[in-house]
Amino acid sequence: PKGTTVLGVDIGGGTRDAAVIKLDAALGKRASAPLLLSVGGKTEELSPDKAGLSLDSQATVRDAAGSDYNPVSVIGSLFGGQRIAQPVIPVDQEKLSAALTDLAGVSGSATEGTIKFEPGRAVAVPGKSGQSLDVSHSIISVRDAYRSQVQTGRTNTVELPIAPRDPTITQAELDRAMNEFAKPAMSDLITIKAGDKQIQFGPAKSLPKILSMKAIDGRLVEVYDKKAIEELLEGVFDGITITKGDGKQHPVSADDVAQAMQKALLGTTPAERTQVIDLDPS
Repeated sequence: PKGTTVLGVDIGGGTRDAAVIKLDAALGKRASAPLLLSVGGKTEELSPDKAGLSLDSQATVRDAAGSDYNPVSVIGSLFGGQRIAQPVIPVDQEKLSAALTDLAGVSGSATEGTIKFEPGRAVAVPGKSGQSLDVSHSIISVRDAYRSQVQTGRTNTVELPIAPRDPTITQAELDRAMNEFAKPAMSDLITIKAGDKQIQFGPAKSLPKILSMKAIDGRLVEVYDKKAIEELLEGVFDGITITKGDGKQHPVSADDVAQAMQKALLGTTPAERTQVIDLDPS
């Protein structure tokens, strides 16, 4: 309705689509600006998108339009009154918790045990006790800070609570991950084939760019850097397609290569360390 505003932006008098465009144009920048978080005296940036925080312009406009039926609002708009609609700012709690958990791993003085992949070798790095971000008590602070940022357009540094933290990765888990994955992975070249093309990844240069390990529930899990894989592929599989679950042809992707790498990295012979991407898995 005419005279409807959201955070000072007049979205009334036009179509819903026009209102969404107007809202995004006026508030999109502040809604996507990274949050500034202070953890133990160290300032970190957190992307709203990564943290599951957003301004839902469509839902905001839908809610504003849906309240036309309030007689007071309708009368107010007929006589030139202004009605203020509230922005819809959904929070993906799971995503926010995961983002803060990741942040806890790199902030503060506590460190998690991990395995680093360096040229030609894998190195076990034990964790150490210390202070780290208190994830559960930080969720509300971050949520409120984002809402304030969207409402005011100002980005203020938010000080988050810290708490004592011990590493979740034990020496036994480090040993397991090293023996079961890291050492075999870095033992030799692997070859990935698709169609009539192939590419090799080796421990001297490419594998350290691709591989890392992440602590999840007390266990180290291997992580494949898809962006690094794409860069290293240099288009070697261009023109080769794979039939996916939807029955359609898709270009061979970094995900397909990473999936093939998982088995190849555990092989002990050249044959086992060569994997062929199935182009028609159905």
